[in-house]
Amino acid sequence: MDNLIALLIAAPLLGAAVLLCGGRALDRVGPLVGTVLSGASFVIGAVLFADMLGKGAGDRTMTQHLFAWVPVAGFKADVGFQLDQLSMTFVLLISGVGTLIHIYSIGYMAHDERRRRFFGYLNLFVAAMLLLVLASNYLLLYMGWEGVGLASYLLIGFWQHKPSAATAAKKAFLVNRVGDMGLSIAIMLMFTTFGTFSFGGVFGAAHGATEGKLTAISLMLLLAACGKSAQVPLQSWLGDAMEGPTPVSALIHAATMVTAGVYLITRSADLFNGAPTAQLAVVVVGGVTLLFGAIVGCAKDDIKKSLAGSTMSQIGYMILAAGLGPIGYVFAIMHLVTHGFFKAGLFLGAGSVMHGMNDEVDMRKYGGLRKYMPVTFVTFGLGYLAIIGFPGLSGFFSKDKIVEAAFAKGGTEGWILGAVTLLGAAITAYYMTRMMLMTFFGEERWRNTATASPDAPDVEPAAEERGRHAEPHPHESPSVMTIPMIVLAIGSVGAGAFFGVGDRFLRWLEPVTGHSEGNSPVSAGVVTAATLVLLVVGAGIAYLQYGRRPVPARAPRGSLLTRAARRDLLQDDFNHVVLVRGGEHLTRSLVYVDHTVVDGVVNGTAASFGGLSGRLRKLQNGYARSYALSMFGGTAVIVAATLLMRAV
Repeated sequence: MDNLIALLIAAPLLGAAVLLCGGRALDRVGPLVGTVLSGASFVIGAVLFADMLGKGAGDRTMTQHLFAWVPVAGFKADVGFQLDQLSMTFVLLISGVGTLIHIYSIGYMAHDERRRRFFGYLNLFVAAMLLLVLASNYLLLYMGWEGVGLASYLLIGFWQHKPSAATAAKKAFLVNRVGDMGLSIAIMLMFTTFGTFSFGGVFGAAHGATEGKLTAISLMLLLAACGKSAQVPLQSWLGDAMEGPTPVSALIHAATMVTAGVYLITRSADLFNGAPTAQLAVVVVGGVTLLFGAIVGCAKDDIKKSLAGSTMSQIGYMILAAGLGPIGYVFAIMHLVTHGFFKAGLFLGAGSVMHGMNDEVDMRKYGGLRKYMPVTFVTFGLGYLAIIGFPGLSGFFSKDKIVEAAFAKGGTEGWILGAVTLLGAAITAYYMTRMMLMTFFGEERWRNTATASPDAPDVEPAAEERGRHAEPHPHESPSVMTIPMIVLAIGSVGAGAFFGVGDRFLRWLEPVTGHSEGNSPVSAGVVTAATLVLLVVGAGIAYLQYGRRPVPARAPRGSLLTRAARRDLLQDDFNHVVLVRGGEHLTRSLVYVDHTVVDGVVNGTAASFGGLSGRLRKLQNGYARSYALSMFGGTAVIVAATLLMRAV
């Protein structure tokens, strides 16, 4: 069975190679090839999972060594894989949800001329993410990490004819490079500290390392996690990434890229457990991002950007839980899995709405769509109930566990973190209820929205322009799109109960991550009651604002906070002032120093010697009388010096 691990990566990687290099002859079968090979990875993962279940909890780790990449004295880099309970969880999520997104894309991208390339990029993305979670050492993990960054750049900018998409892809790539530097520095520190970057070697030696070294390594890992998981301060790329096709949004925001940071922190538990300062930083980042993303999600009228803010917030929950240490590792991963179901379902549901609404993304131009898109309405509604934590659905089990773990941290810190998680739950209920009401309920605001002039051309405009030139005719999506949505809705309903009842998921993951109960000052029943009350409050406020009143066609001016939230709480303004302008001023200062000081010293020295040489050159004028005078003078100096020395 160990020999099958490499096939998990090889299947989608083969699909990427075939589709990207096969040429136009594969245009018709490309989507099918990409989907089958992604599905093959899931089947192999399921076989390995069944084999793993047949073993004892302590004997479930499988390894496969392929070859030694750099076998030299003092430095050894192996290409090998490690499959344990943690990586298996990610394998099934990535390949399972990824395959459903492939199937959905067959319908969604049916009319795109470059769909073969699109499926090749999807396969490359899945292969890179699987490499990331299956690597047995940090250097190979870094390779998968960079592969995910490359694939995300290609997918976000897939519609590169749109300047906004090309800009968003570059922004995502550049922001992630900042985090990638953190990971590369962390790996260098590991090697200089432990002499290795294999998981076993690093974790085994971590217990003997000083807290300062562990803190430095852990903080660099946190920087890497902030980049990939869109956590403050490296969160600005996530909303812009919605410029990519909707299946890309589902893939990036549900099962793959944004979860990489959570995996990295959880996998590095032995390092963070020995660095309390770094753990505190993780908790702060998670808590701040939790509220940041939720507030942004409240003010967006673009359905995909509102969901992007939601993703930022939910990943914040996971990062916060991971920062709690053994109290929260298991619950961070549990929420990650349930989030993979309902957030992928929500994004695919948003894509289904756009499919039936001429690619319109403005929720103020929706309304009353439930009777035109019944399957989309039901599946999206179940995802909505799951994410807000409705009792019995997936989010109820996983999010409540994080709230309980936050209180279990104890002391003032525990009360603050518990309050933050509860406030986040209330805001989540608000913006998700707002989204449901604006999209599926109320008056049909999409009627009579055509803006075409009498002189509009008779030819059909491009897909991205249709919404501006014709009144939408909402309709249900084809079955190739609705079936994946139904499967994800089933997971949104039942996954939490399956994992949470009887602590099934805790017992599954505990041998890898460890677990401790903590000392919570608040009982689980009180946490559940408080969460439900805040859920009702958040949803109720949204209903009063958007359910009982007509939704205006244009967004009102709103409060100062609302206006700031529409601009992503001024994150781009901050980046422009601090990073862009700051970088420009720093560059100009360095250029000035370079020209004035560095070049000044070099040029001044050269000029001094040049001037001295010019003066000395005048002594060599070619006249014999001058040379005779020089020799006479030199002789006189020597005689005078000799007499002076004798006299002394």
